[in-house]
This record gives sequence, structure tokens and C-alpha cells, in this order.
Amino acid sequence: MSRFAVLNLTEAAAERVKSLVARSPKPVAGIRVAVRSGGCSGYTYQVDYADTKGPLDEVVTEHGATVFVDPSALLVLIGSVMDYKESQMESGFVFQNPNETARCGCGESFSVDPAAAAEGAHAH
Repeated sequence: MSRFAVLNLTEAAAERVKSLVARSPKPVAGIRVAVRSGGCSGYTYQVDYADTKGPLDEVVTEHGATVFVDPSALLVLIGSVMDYKESQMESGFVFQNPNETARCGCGESFSVDPAAAAEGAHAH
């Protein structure tokens, strides 16, 4: 995994990203990860197809997969690991984010301490 990457990918996440890109109904450059306001804890992760790299996107390339990190999510995601989990009941991307200070009971949203996230960004 990259030493100073904003986001690291596990092999399982990279394989899922590559599979999604290959099966996309139209050509895409990769997957974009963003953080949006919402949910009962404040933020939710958003994963979508990325047609092209945005002008300020951070590009993460690991295990042959390309993920673009939306610039508004950089401080919230710094130091995170994106994984992919699959079980009989559910499947999806899972984020191990050291900046999370709380997560809602259903696991759909989270909160961060903005000061701590900014401090972590300066440590790199």
C-alpha cells in the first residue's frame, strides 16, 4: 500500500473496482469516492463511476485499479483504507477511516472531528 496515499485499496477493493469499470455500460476512467453531508451521523461515503479525472481529484492507483478521490473529501479520507466485503446478506465497499469519531447504528453514516482530520493531513 502507498505510504502517503489519501486512500489505500485492499486487493479485494481493487478487484471490485476493476470489475465495475469493465462492466460499465459506457467507457469510464475509474471510480470516484466522495463524502457527502447526510445520514444521522453527518457524512456518508459516495462511490460512483468517474468518466474522467476531475481537475482537483487525487488519483489513487493500486493493484491495477484507479480511484479518484473528490477534493472535498481529502481531509476526511486521509489515511483511510477502502475494502470490499461480500456476505450472504450484503456486499459493498467498506471504509476503515481513522478520522471517524462516531458511526451511526445502521453503519450508513459517520462523523469526524474536522480539527483532528486537518491535523492528520499536516502530519503527512
